[in-house]
Amino acid sequence: MRIDIDKNRCIGAGQCALAAPGVFTQDDEGFSALLPGREDGGGDPMVREAARA
Repeated sequence: MRIDIDKNRCIGAGQCALAAPGVFTQDDEGFSALLPGREDGGGDPMVREAARA
């Protein structure tokens, strides 16, 4: 799986980082960002939940 964050759709609620903190973080403006080296999801089962949220 390859993860890309659509910055035009992200509302900065932090749900990605809460659902899958091993894959996502938030940037200085509060929007989702991928942790370095986690572009493939790192096998985290919560990535799909984070995308849904």
